[in-house]
Amino acid sequence: MIGDVLLSSILCNSLRKAYPTAQIDYLVHENTVPVLENNPNIDTIIRFTEKHKSSRRAFLKLGKKIRAEKYDILIDAYSKLESWLLSAMSGAKQKISYKKIGRNFIYDINVPYEDAPKTSLGLAIERRLSLLKPLSIEKYINPIPKLFLTNAEMQTAKNLFKKFGINESKKTVMISLLGSEEKKTYPLPFMAKIIDFIGQNYDVTILFNYFPKQIKEAKIILNLCSEKTKSKIYFDFLGQDLRSFIAIMNECDAIIGNDGGAINMAKALNKPSFIIFSPWIEKKMWATFEDGINHSSVHLEDYQPNLFREKTEKELKDEAENLYLELKPELIIPKLELFASYHLK
Repeated sequence: MIGDVLLSSILCNSLRKAYPTAQIDYLVHENTVPVLENNPNIDTIIRFTEKHKSSRRAFLKLGKKIRAEKYDILIDAYSKLESWLLSAMSGAKQKISYKKIGRNFIYDINVPYEDAPKTSLGLAIERRLSLLKPLSIEKYINPIPKLFLTNAEMQTAKNLFKKFGINESKKTVMISLLGSEEKKTYPLPFMAKIIDFIGQNYDVTILFNYFPKQIKEAKIILNLCSEKTKSKIYFDFLGQDLRSFIAIMNECDAIIGNDGGAINMAKALNKPSFIIFSPWIEKKMWATFEDGINHSSVHLEDYQPNLFREKTEKELKDEAENLYLELKPELIIPKLELFASYHLK
């Protein structure tokens, strides 16, 4: 997923500082490549494609290609079946991953999972940084994911803002309108109320982030908004691809909405974020850089912890739609108002 790949890129950024002349390659699923483009800390992006998943021959060919590089160090931050097999085939001199029952023999160093965050970085980042501890390069660690835009990409986004007649003197807020799936999407009528709170109380420009295949749901939310709010929404203002979205996000002042790749990209551009987490997602994992000012979030467990006692992740995921209904906009708005007081006035 985009968020995983972007967060794991901090390993490349830190390794570049520690080993300036090293060859640093990054193996990722091909659809996440745009968040790595122009990163000076990565020499080669190795694409894992759908063909590698569906064809044993293609997978073995990729394994042989990796082995031919004769890597000194391999770090497996994914730690699932495909990466276990490729790690085993790699022939790397030193292999590092997380400690997991049944596959520790593949790696030379197995790092225990951290159970809870120790800093405001968040557990997702702290776990990734733990994979660098065996290399003793603490003084070179840079824990902040970064996106790298070209001047041409930034200028194209600026031109697009001018083309749509967006007033640069106003704050522009991006709404992470929909999650990657229904169980990660705040109920549409509730999201409309959140957007209405912003539209009716702040003199801002509102942009929607959604995929073309989600246009039906996006229009439902738009139609539920008040006329005053609709007048501030530029519904058709969309990037043509992931890189153009990143450039558009770079021109915005904040992002608000569902957890997902858009939020992680906004943070990598140093944009303030307000996240509404799905009930089945662990807030301690993905609430990165949370300080209550620049980065803030809400989770149903913050308000009704009794609903989460002795429940597994699977149980919470199965009940996600019903649990979402308990996270009413009235619970969220006081915290959102505080965030908006810092970033939308």
